[in-house]
Amino acid sequence: MAKSEQRKESKDWVLAAKEARKEHFSELDVLLRAVERFFNIENIPSTKENLAESNFFDELSAVRDIILRTLSVLEVIIPENKRNAYWFQKFAETKFLTDRKRDMLREELYRQDTAEKGLLLLYDSFTNVKTLAADLLKTGNIPYLSYLNIGQILSKEIRENNYFNPFRKDIDPEFDIIYNQEVSDIVKGITDRETKKHISLVIIYLFRFLRYLNCIDITTQRTISLNTSLIILMLIRSEIKIFSSYVKKITDNIAQPDMKEMLQSLSYQFSMETKRVYQQELKDILRKKAPGFFRGRIENSKGILKNLTEQSIIQIANFYKPGLKGEDIFPSFTTRIEQSLKLREDICALHKFLILIQGASESTEKTGQLFESLKNIMLYFESFTFKLLRYGDYEEFVSFFKELLSFKRERIIEQDFNKFMEKIHNFRIFLETTLRQIAGRTELQDRPVDMKRVDELISQYLATQN
Repeated sequence: MAKSEQRKESKDWVLAAKEARKEHFSELDVLLRAVERFFNIENIPSTKENLAESNFFDELSAVRDIILRTLSVLEVIIPENKRNAYWFQKFAETKFLTDRKRDMLREELYRQDTAEKGLLLLYDSFTNVKTLAADLLKTGNIPYLSYLNIGQILSKEIRENNYFNPFRKDIDPEFDIIYNQEVSDIVKGITDRETKKHISLVIIYLFRFLRYLNCIDITTQRTISLNTSLIILMLIRSEIKIFSSYVKKITDNIAQPDMKEMLQSLSYQFSMETKRVYQQELKDILRKKAPGFFRGRIENSKGILKNLTEQSIIQIANFYKPGLKGEDIFPSFTTRIEQSLKLREDICALHKFLILIQGASESTEKTGQLFESLKNIMLYFESFTFKLLRYGDYEEFVSFFKELLSFKRERIIEQDFNKFMEKIHNFRIFLETTLRQIAGRTELQDRPVDMKRVDELISQYLATQN
């Protein structure tokens, strides 16, 4: 077969694969971006005061897992006969070929004159680095320089790929699109050319974040999925820095007061919510090994960032089309009102639980029973309500939860009763202050607390002791 025919065949199957497996090519783009960014120490969610003496075992373990995920995506994209030919060539290189023949085969692959060779070169590179990372991990101690060198190898292979380098363009029209028609029509309707350019780029960034978030798998506790999801969250951290810098730049140059105010509000929300994710939810997450805890933090972080991104898109859309509802853009959108209502009701239930414990203080046995129910409702609160807290409240809740969960039922009854009741009293006062602050939110004006739901929630956890 002539080389021109080979190139046409290669082009044909890659184009067919891109059409049939759009989501896999999109995920490959995300994974390549994510693994490259994870070697920037500023993006890693861990505290390392002395890099030279630190062990990067956990970080390299996460990298190994995203490499495995990337290889699995490539194996779906590349047809089986092409993969078989690749493995046969690898076998032949080591067993049968002369150095000259081996040079010719590698030169043909490295030429990258087809998209097929670009895919196979990624497959080849990631397969080799997977083996290298696995062998390094067997030592149990990964120096920073070794970790950095692995990153440099991967970065070189990704950035020098002629067809699948995700950093080749700031905005890639193949993936970076406004895929909601309602929002797309709003952008098209902006008459001022300069404003249209700025707003469309802001919205493209936001839809890019949603594309990244869609690659985060919270349906499993498998280590590969969890570590890959964490690294994608670190990619989003990097991208948010770029996004925030761009928003600030255009805000400074906008004279229109209401638009300036809208963009400043958006920038502030990103500043506060990303602190929650990266300084609270994911702080030192790689040191916490329990899969349930790890998955919970990933899920909370995804929920916070998804809500933040969707709210931001809706906020911009409402600026140009007042009255547009969140569900008109995102069918599964949970409104800010619903979130505030749930947060207030869950805190009310927690508060009433504390009152029940204080009311049973004459009986240490009854207090001990209620404490077991309290622990269960606190676990519920950590799993489903923590992500609704604002940045300034989060640390206080975590502190109180940590203090209360450190008590043991038998010690409350026998030794620590007064100390325990003091903590309950202090936590109750804090919750009352928090409830007053929540009640002041604009979206909750004239909306009474649904006490029926509060009582049902309390009854559900009291029933566990009966």
